[in-house]
Amino acid sequence: MAFIAIALAQQTASAQTPSAASSQASPAPAPDFAAARLLMQQGKIDEAISQLQMLQADTPELKGLDLELGTAYYKKGEYAKAIDSLKKASSADANSGEAVQLLGLSYYLGGHPAEAIPLLEKVQGWYSRANVDASYILGICYIQTKDYPHARAAFAKMFDVPSDSAASYLFTARMLLRQEFDPVAEEYAQKAATLDPKLPLAHFLLGELFLYKSRVPEAIAEFQKESAINPAHAATYYKLADAYSRIQKYDDAERLLQRSIWLDATSTGPYILMGKVLEKKGEFELAVRALQRAAALDPNNPTTHHLLGQAYRDMGKKEEAESELKLAEQLQTKQDSHP
Repeated sequence: MAFIAIALAQQTASAQTPSAASSQASPAPAPDFAAARLLMQQGKIDEAISQLQMLQADTPELKGLDLELGTAYYKKGEYAKAIDSLKKASSADANSGEAVQLLGLSYYLGGHPAEAIPLLEKVQGWYSRANVDASYILGICYIQTKDYPHARAAFAKMFDVPSDSAASYLFTARMLLRQEFDPVAEEYAQKAATLDPKLPLAHFLLGELFLYKSRVPEAIAEFQKESAINPAHAATYYKLADAYSRIQKYDDAERLLQRSIWLDATSTGPYILMGKVLEKKGEFELAVRALQRAAALDPNNPTTHHLLGQAYRDMGKKEEAESELKLAEQLQTKQDSHP
């Protein structure tokens, strides 16, 4: 389960991200740092670090230098070096919220969430050069240190809901699932559904959890509850169809997938699953049609082309089958080489 905030934090910012509060915006760069900052904006982090290191050799006491150097190391992903520089920057200027925030984020990304927490508690919000919302990372740090009540409070604050509300439990359950804290995620999702049985997406999340654990009857029950509460949610029909397909109820799965597609014709998942279901039913031409639609939406998905190859093979179309299976293998190899 992919985790977006970490990826964002590790990316090099190509431009300054607008700050949510203008009062937190970085001051105009001093002339000594302008060139280095421009290089960082262009993604030339090593060149920026070299320039800053030369400045450090010439003028080691230059005000703000440790923050600039720490920022450069942070953007490069060298968090141990970033920590060294940012500790100096925050010691030199205790009021520098940006230095404190970047130090906390560097501790987190360097694998030290406990050290990150007190720093991020001091400075919540979003500074432009961090390129990530520190409030979100603070909540993740609480999860990683198993402080779930504080995590719930952090996410409740982010979404502006009471910390003891059903919504706060649901938000935290979703974050816990992303972090693969499955048992606690289930507990929090159950709590959300208990506090508000009609809360949209609470039963959907429980269904996802049960399906992930192959607890298919329980997943079906939860998706059915979600469908009753939230009948226009395309993903619920898709996931319910997935559950039915696992117990070989292909007619039910096909019917639900058609509903999902009617509600959202832009998602590839239902078309791919429809192709699988129709192939299992022996309706190969219809399976090919569904899979071709999936391929048109996402031509680089190896699963789609592999399934197309299987369907063509079942139809006796040897050349088309070999072409699709070869393409699937090439796409999978490319995907594996760029994780």
